[in-house]
Amino acid sequence: MRSEKNTKKKKHGIAMYRRVRHSRPSVFAITIIVGLLLTVISVDSKSLLEKEKALEERETQLTAELEAEQARTEELDEFEKYTKTKKYAEEMAKKKLGLVHENEIIFKTEDGK
Repeated sequence: MRSEKNTKKKKHGIAMYRRVRHSRPSVFAITIIVGLLLTVISVDSKSLLEKEKALEERETQLTAELEAEQARTEELDEFEKYTKTKKYAEEMAKKKLGLVHENEIIFKTEDGK
């Protein structure tokens, strides 16, 4: 009975040794694969961070451009309203056409301006 138990223990020990011996290459291969995956993920994450930073800079730039264009649009709207006034028409008539109101006296300097 004892020899039978010893034989079973030896067989069990040999089987375990074979399993461990056969699993070492598998563990090594899995370790290599996990290492490669971690490397790829870290490189991709670095690339994504750079892209995100570039997009944030572009967003800031576009926001500034948008604000500038909105200010310009407001100025153009104000100028459009001003061009529809009588005062603007009189200024352009004096400046471009040289027209004056009745009983208005124009003084010119010696240089002709």
